[in-house]
Amino acid sequence: MSKKLKVLVSGTGFAGQGHTDAFRAVGCDVVGIVGRTEHVVKEVAHKKAIPYSGLNWQEALKECEPDIVAIGTPGGAHYTSIIQAIEKGCHVFCDKPLTTDGPSALSLYELATKANVKTAFASSFRYMPFIIYAKQLVANGAIGEPTEVECISHFNLEKDIPFGWSHRAEDGGGRLNNNFTHKLSIVTSVIGETILSIAGDVRDDLGKAPIVKGVHNFKTRREHIPKDLDDPSLEWGESNVEWTYTVMAHLESSFASKPVSVLFKHGGLNPRFNEDHIVFYGTKGAIYIKGHYGSGPLYIWKEDKTWKETPLPQHIKDKQPKVEGDTERNWQYLVREFVKDIKGEEFDPYQTFKEGSLYQQLIDIIRTNGSWTDVRHLQGR
Repeated sequence: MSKKLKVLVSGTGFAGQGHTDAFRAVGCDVVGIVGRTEHVVKEVAHKKAIPYSGLNWQEALKECEPDIVAIGTPGGAHYTSIIQAIEKGCHVFCDKPLTTDGPSALSLYELATKANVKTAFASSFRYMPFIIYAKQLVANGAIGEPTEVECISHFNLEKDIPFGWSHRAEDGGGRLNNNFTHKLSIVTSVIGETILSIAGDVRDDLGKAPIVKGVHNFKTRREHIPKDLDDPSLEWGESNVEWTYTVMAHLESSFASKPVSVLFKHGGLNPRFNEDHIVFYGTKGAIYIKGHYGSGPLYIWKEDKTWKETPLPQHIKDKQPKVEGDTERNWQYLVREFVKDIKGEEFDPYQTFKEGSLYQQLIDIIRTNGSWTDVRHLQGR
C-alpha cells in the first residue's frame, strides 16, 4: 500500500486536533473534519489546514471517502458515527470510552469484526515510557513472580468546572470511562491481558455543576468557571456519574503461578497528600513509578531492601514519538502501530474494539455497586 491513507476526523476539540496531528505525523492525509458548531469547525479546519469541514458526518464520509476515521468526540457521540464509518468500509481509531455501555460497545466490536475492518481503542497511556520499561522488567524476572499491583491517584479536580459531557453517563462521562480505562490498560500491558474477576465501588461526590455556554475544548474548561458562583441567575446541571472509584481485580499472568491482585483507587475530587503512583509487587522485588499514569521516575526494590531510581533505557527513548505532551505522544505511538497494521507492515500489538468493548462491560459491572455483602445480621441486636 503505497498511496497515502486518507483520514476523516470527528471532533474539533483537544482529541480531534490531537488525532489530526498524530495521523499526519505518520504520513497520513487528513482530508476532513466534522464538528457540531459551524464557526468552530471552520476555525479548526483553517488552523489545521484541513481541506474539508462540515457538520454532517454521513455527508463527510461520502465526500471525503476516507480509509480511516478518527473519533475524538465524547463517548456519547461515538456509536452512530462508528456504525456509519464501518458500513463505508473504514478502519476506525476511537478514543475512550468506546461507547456509553457494554451492549452497544460489544455490538460495535462484532460489527467491525464481521466487516473485516481494523480498529484501535485509544486507552493509550500504556505507551508511557516507564510503563514500557516496567513491562520489560517484569517479563525479564526483575521482581520474580508478580503478586500485586497498586494504582493510587487523587486529582483534586475543581468542583465548579462547567457542566458538560464529563458529568453525564449518557455522554460517556465519569472517572471510570476517562481514567480507569487508562489505568486498566497500563496494568494489563505489564501483567497480562486476561482479566479473571472484578469488583468495585463508585461514588458521585460532586452533585452539580454550573451551566456555562461556549465551552468547546475539554482542556480549557477550567477557564470558564464562573467568577460568582452565588449569582442567582446561574443555572446548574445534575451529575449522574462517579467521581471516585475503588476497583479490585484478579489478572492472569504468564509470569505468575497464581492470579495477580490489583487495586485501583481514584479520587477525582480528593486532594493529593503524597505522590500518585503505580506499584508492581513480586516475590523477589517491586517496581514503583511516580505519577497517576506512570510518568516517572521509576524505582526498583530488590534483595538489598532499598529503593533505587533506575533511568529509562535508551532503546525505549528512541522508540518514543518526538512530540510534546504525554497524551499527544501516546496517541501518536498507537496511531503509528495502527497504520503499520493497515499497510500490512510489521507492527507491535495494540488494543482494538475487543478491549474497548470488554472495558465497557466491566464498567457496567462496577457501576452496579453490586460487590457489597450486608453483614448486619452477623452483628447481633
